[in-house]
Amino acid sequence: MTDIDWNSGTWTTAPAHVETAADGMRVTAVEGSDAWRTTSYGFVHDTEHALLAPLEPDTAMEVSFPLDFSAQFDQAGVFVKVDDTTWTKAGVERSDGQDSLGAVVTRGVSDWSLSPVPGWHGRLVTIRASRSGDALTVRARVDDEPWRLVRVAPLDPDAAVTAGPFCCAPSRGDLTVHFTAWRLGAADTSLHPDE
Repeated sequence: MTDIDWNSGTWTTAPAHVETAADGMRVTAVEGSDAWRTTSYGFVHDTEHALLAPLEPDTAMEVSFPLDFSAQFDQAGVFVKVDDTTWTKAGVERSDGQDSLGAVVTRGVSDWSLSPVPGWHGRLVTIRASRSGDALTVRARVDDEPWRLVRVAPLDPDAAVTAGPFCCAPSRGDLTVHFTAWRLGAADTSLHPDE
């Protein structure tokens, strides 16, 4: 994997504050920021703070950050965008008092999945989005533990796709996420590790 320069991306929505340093990028989210389309809640939110760069076919992108969430719906991870109604956000979100690993896959309307990760708080999380063929494969891990599969979602192989780190703070105005890595490399060779 090769590091991506923090200054090479474009924000979907400007954060409240951004600071880059030798140890990464700190992003302070605007209160009420989120990404969601319609399903169950009936609203469209498109105010996520996502720093996007091209994600070409047969490449993978990784984002890392220490997990230190405390408020309802604090979230960070990787955002993968085709257009305003076709995108995926994957990472960790604080929901109903616990940290959970999950993804929102949006193709006109949003589809949300979560799985609790109670042992991850205070540790380094890495989210990896791999583009291969007609699929986006999302994996995650904490520290140097084995990768776990989060989601396999359809992705048009001919689409122009951008991706990068994102965060949102739907319920507070003082969430700052410290992204420690943003990397690009080759796509995963297979869906299952022993293939």
